Amino acid sequence: MQHSEYQYLNLAKDILDNGSDKKLFFTPEVLAEYAKKGEEPPFIRSVFGRQTRYDLSQGFPLLTTKKTFFRGIFEELIWFLSGSSNIKPLVDKDLHLWDEWAWKRYHKHCLQNDPGNDLNQADFIAKLKSLPANDPFVEKWGDLIVIYGKMWRRWPASDGREIDQLGWVIQGLKDKPFRKSYVISGWNPDFIYAMASGGNANEVPPFCHTTFQFNVTGGKLHLGLYQRSADLFLGVPFNIASYALLLLMVAQVTGLEPGDFVHTFGDVHIYSNHFDQIKEQISREPLPFPTLKLNPEIKNIDDFRYEDITLENYQSHAALKGEIANIGGY
Repeated sequence: MQHSEYQYLNLAKDILDNGSDKKLFFTPEVLAEYAKKGEEPPFIRSVFGRQTRYDLSQGFPLLTTKKTFFRGIFEELIWFLSGSSNIKPLVDKDLHLWDEWAWKRYHKHCLQNDPGNDLNQADFIAKLKSLPANDPFVEKWGDLIVIYGKMWRRWPASDGREIDQLGWVIQGLKDKPFRKSYVISGWNPDFIYAMASGGNANEVPPFCHTTFQFNVTGGKLHLGLYQRSADLFLGVPFNIASYALLLLMVAQVTGLEPGDFVHTFGDVHIYSNHFDQIKEQISREPLPFPTLKLNPEIKNIDDFRYEDITLENYQSHAALKGEIANIGGY
């Protein structure tokens, strides 16, 4: 059998060889940052409608053709599971996956209303880290308003309630695993661009991970993700490992055997400033996937901590770096 990682590498080749080049939407504030650096903003090369599948009985799909930052994957997932929309917990752990989105909102506000208090991104993040979580600056400017965890665990209902979608799914899988309705959605038009209600508008673009579904078939628990937009070089390696880990965690707390993670893409693309790196990655031969073990004592999805996970025999080629492009917003 061919190594499962070739699905990713072959998709990269497909995009490079057959993809269409497309412009990206950047807000004026972000374009100004590129101008300051004397750089042209990147474009993307993309294809539409692809799918990959990873059987978790064949190893944990943490890509090996470049070193992948597993601690960051785990901590981001735990942050999502907490239902928080404030990046302070990540910043305190020196994880900077969402820094730009929070800073962009603050920077835009300062340019329009308070230029004397504007901060560059590094100083803004340093200030968030230095202040306590209950400081008004942290509560206001560290908050992304809407993010995956909030939609998964605290979906704002029309009657004022907050709905725990993931909690409902987990209980359902325990009680009636045969049902086909265990879907979790992050797509809420009330927070998206021109559709957003007053007070809900924000600089975070519509969720890339639009919806995912748990399904029990053949005695195993499977997880399918529909991703409307996918950054193949930087984002997708994180996404594969994150949802595979989520599948393992939910399988454990529901007493089910984990099956496949099925990853379905809408627009899947490579940024033009990542072309050289991904060509190098394609030239590398995959190594065996590692094994991931969870502490069997954990029976509640909210109780997992980093020390409850053991990643065994992870071997990889050297890391490949690339800049993230901060797009979206108004």
